[in-house]
Amino acid sequence: MTKLQEKTGLTNPKSVVQFKTYLEKHGICQDSLCQKDVDQLLKTSPEDICEALGLRKQLMKNSVRKYQAMQDAVCRDGRLRGMFRFYGASRSGRWSAHLVQLQNLPKNHISDLEQARKLVKTGDYKMLDLLYDPALVALSELVRTALVARPGFTFLVADYAAIEARVLAYLAGETWRIGVFASGEDIYCASASRMFRVPVEKNGLNQDLREKGKIAELALGYGGGIGALKSMGAAEMGISEENLQSLVASWRVSNPHITQFWWDVDQAIRETIRHHTQTEVRSIRFLCKRNMLFIHLPSGRDLCYVKPRISRNRYGNECITYEGTGSSGSWERIESYGPKFVENIVQAVSRDILAHAMKILREYRIIGHVHDELLMEIPVDSESNMADLTSKVEKICSDMCQTPEWIRGLTLDAEGYCTDYYRKQ
Repeated sequence: MTKLQEKTGLTNPKSVVQFKTYLEKHGICQDSLCQKDVDQLLKTSPEDICEALGLRKQLMKNSVRKYQAMQDAVCRDGRLRGMFRFYGASRSGRWSAHLVQLQNLPKNHISDLEQARKLVKTGDYKMLDLLYDPALVALSELVRTALVARPGFTFLVADYAAIEARVLAYLAGETWRIGVFASGEDIYCASASRMFRVPVEKNGLNQDLREKGKIAELALGYGGGIGALKSMGAAEMGISEENLQSLVASWRVSNPHITQFWWDVDQAIRETIRHHTQTEVRSIRFLCKRNMLFIHLPSGRDLCYVKPRISRNRYGNECITYEGTGSSGSWERIESYGPKFVENIVQAVSRDILAHAMKILREYRIIGHVHDELLMEIPVDSESNMADLTSKVEKICSDMCQTPEWIRGLTLDAEGYCTDYYRKQ
């Protein structure tokens, strides 16, 4: 903050209005100061402007504020509690994060985490800044590692592999994808191979196409288009804008059952709302009752949407709406359609599978969970060895993959590891 104030002469460089004024004085008119726009400016601006932009980018890094959130929320015994709210996500029934927001911790990419942690713990920020320029980036990546196991224990982290993609393929009946998951193949290679009709191997033949398959898989499963690819960083991966539409079309042609599933769900919900009749699409049932739309999941749980209605959107097209809490946090009428309902359904089923695993693993001390991941604290002593821990990890991952009775035929996979502090493997 001090550096940026000296550099710009602004009293509050965090202010968008003030910083825009500073840029205008240097002949740069900028409508937005979001991260992507700032990254673009850094490529074209003079050196002194780039320095100011770089400092402001560090200053606006929200993730480092989680250290303060941890200090504010920690109990007298050094533990964090109340981090999860049951059924906090009303659309899917997932747990939502509370206080420290463990569900959106930044990932760690630093290879030598242990050294970086030691520098922070000893307060050697000059060395931290020297080795990981800038230091705030390192501090951001170390947020996750601030969560440590209590003495005599270690963390065991286990998470499902591509659970949403597996559930979507199962519910839609996309058999080629189900086969890929069952055989343990790389879904990004398999998807790219099917999209571009050539063999694609990870770190091998046509490996450049794997990245296109990966971004398509991550962005397009719930009806996403060009905008979804852009937000997932298609441009940064070197995919030109004129190729984006063909990428969308190729993915949808390669996944006809998923694409059909979106619109079958859309049609079923419209019919249910219009005629107050029960409809069904591939084991998912839809029912309107007491001015509510219920989606009955394979687990037996229902998703509920208040006051469903067939309305007109801002373009004059027919759409499905219901009442709920919008992005602003206020109660409002929300517009939706088939692919969005499918996203809710898939995330809800994935949540129910995780809950099933938590019940199986109830003998262990589960202290946290993030969508498809479980964080457990297990005891270790001087006699414990790596083989014992490896065996325990394998046993827990195996238990997590016990498919619930209500979704027989779904293939699950999980991976895990032990660590003294929370991190991404």
